[in-house]
Amino acid sequence: QVQLVESGGGLVQPGGSLRLSCAASGSIFSINPMGWYRQTPGKQRELVATITSTSSTNYVDSVKGRFTISRDNAKNTVYLQMNSLKPGDTAVYYCYARAQVSGSVYWNNYWGQGTQVTVSS
Repeated sequence: QVQLVESGGGLVQPGGSLRLSCAASGSIFSINPMGWYRQTPGKQRELVATITSTSSTNYVDSVKGRFTISRDNAKNTVYLQMNSLKPGDTAVYYCYARAQVSGSVYWNNYWGQGTQVTVSS
C-alpha cells in the first residue's frame, strides 16, 4: 500500500506564505498524478492543484498566480508553495496521489491525513 504524510500547515497572517510537503512511501511502482485538495466544514473537498510526473500542472482558478505545485519524482514528494494567502484559503489541505503498487496492475487513489492551514490576523 501507499502512505502519504503531509507537513507544513499552520497559522499565517493574510498576505503571508506557507509551504506544504507530502511524501509518499510504500511499495510504489508508479505514482501519477499527485496533488492537493482542500476542505472546509460543510463543503465538498475542492481540488487545489495537481501535477503529473512530467510536471504538467493544473490549478483551481482561485489560487492561480499565488500557489505553485512542484514534485520531486525521485523522492515521491509533492510540494505546494502558497503565497499571498487570504482568509478564504483557510481549510484542511489533503495530499492526493494516484498510484500503482509493485506487483499490481491496478491504480488506486490515496489520501493524506490532512493538515490545517489557517489564514487570520
